[in-house]
Amino acid sequence: MKKEILTVVELVANEKSLPREKIFDALEKALEMATKKKYNKDIEIRIHINRKKGTFKTYRRWLVVYNVSYPTKEITLEAAKFENKCIKINEYIEDCISSIKFDRIATQIAKQVIVRKVREAERSMLVEKFRKKRGTIIRGIVRKITRDHIILDLGKDLDGILLKEEMLPRENFRIGDRIRGILYKIITDTYKSQLFISRTKIEMLIELLRIEVPEIGESLIEIKSIARDPGFRSKVAVQTKDKNIDPVGACVGIRGARVQSISNELYGERIDIILWDQDFSKFVINSMSPATVTSLIFNPEKNIVNIAVETINLAQAIGRNGQNVRLASQLTGWEFNIMTIEDLKNLDHIPYKNIIKIFKKVLNLNTDLINILIKFGIFSLEILSKIDIFQFSLIPEISKDILLKLQIKAKNFLLKNNNEKIKMLNAEKFLKNFLKLKGMNNLIAIQLINKKIYTIKQLSNLCIEDLKNIPNLNLIQANDLITQARKIY
Repeated sequence: MKKEILTVVELVANEKSLPREKIFDALEKALEMATKKKYNKDIEIRIHINRKKGTFKTYRRWLVVYNVSYPTKEITLEAAKFENKCIKINEYIEDCISSIKFDRIATQIAKQVIVRKVREAERSMLVEKFRKKRGTIIRGIVRKITRDHIILDLGKDLDGILLKEEMLPRENFRIGDRIRGILYKIITDTYKSQLFISRTKIEMLIELLRIEVPEIGESLIEIKSIARDPGFRSKVAVQTKDKNIDPVGACVGIRGARVQSISNELYGERIDIILWDQDFSKFVINSMSPATVTSLIFNPEKNIVNIAVETINLAQAIGRNGQNVRLASQLTGWEFNIMTIEDLKNLDHIPYKNIIKIFKKVLNLNTDLINILIKFGIFSLEILSKIDIFQFSLIPEISKDILLKLQIKAKNFLLKNNNEKIKMLNAEKFLKNFLKLKGMNNLIAIQLINKKIYTIKQLSNLCIEDLKNIPNLNLIQANDLITQARKIY
């Protein structure tokens, strides 16, 4: 029996390319099942096989609990401590019992369990291999088509699921067709594993670009951002640090061969390759391709760009069902407002004279720099005080250090103005309270506020001597006001 166990383990491990430990685990489970069949009662069994000698021992075990519900499988903590003083709840206490002999029934049970466990081990190893491929493209053959999804045969008894919402619009498949898709999710349970595949996710387009464009696979060209309307149109922003490489030309290929190959795989989806630029204004203009942009006005506070185009280019800029402007907006992360040059001129104009006056006074800037700020949507001290300087790269003419200094000046000015406004509002409030007293007038009330007497309650705690230095207030009036205040408090 010793040699038989070791021989079975070696044969199965070599034949199925499985680790020996997996086979030993399967054998132990098989022997546990066979041993339980020999008993009339439902008991708990543990088998341990010596990995070197091939011998095995059988143990009957009881779970330590507070209250026993299954006497054949559980034992109380108090009773268990007679055997082991260190035992704890939810641990097992075991007794060594005689091992079974391998008769015909035991052998049959063991064989069934081993076969099942080996299949499970094979499947789990295969799933682990696919788990490493998550986010990459895999191939499958259409095995079954239902209303909601397609079942793909991935080989070795593994199925892939392509949900209807993960398919490109208008594409139809037949049984036997070969499909490529991105593996994006794996769900594993006791009996089966489900591998979910998509053809609509952005990762699918990224992987196709890596396959078709070697420069991307070798990291010579970097994909900066992607916006995709699956099955219809995509925009891909690319950049390279190698001056000898044209990133757009490399992605498009000779006569558009590379991008056309990707488009064919995605059922005719149009791919626009855009040059990414550190100058955000240039990147916005590139993202609107093929439309020609005439002028831009940025609003950094709201992440909005007003884009003006010639009337003849308006339809092209917007695109079918707003597709071009929508994808360009997703690509850059800013909201786009498309309009004609005439519409831009008819917008409510910002009072530029007032802005220039305020910016000169507070920020001490010349007219050229003020015009640059206004061009990029910074047309108030409030906007300048709120923008994120360290993520703001719209203004190549002004460095971030200078922009940071300007922002600090704007914040200090606004804070000072705000404090002054608060003081004025409080003074008005105190003034109204004092005027409730008979014989009080604005002049006397202002003098009290200047002496830091703000409330009627404070006035009630004073004596006549405290008010003798207030102009236009004699001792009789002072006494009368203090008396009124004390009647209120």
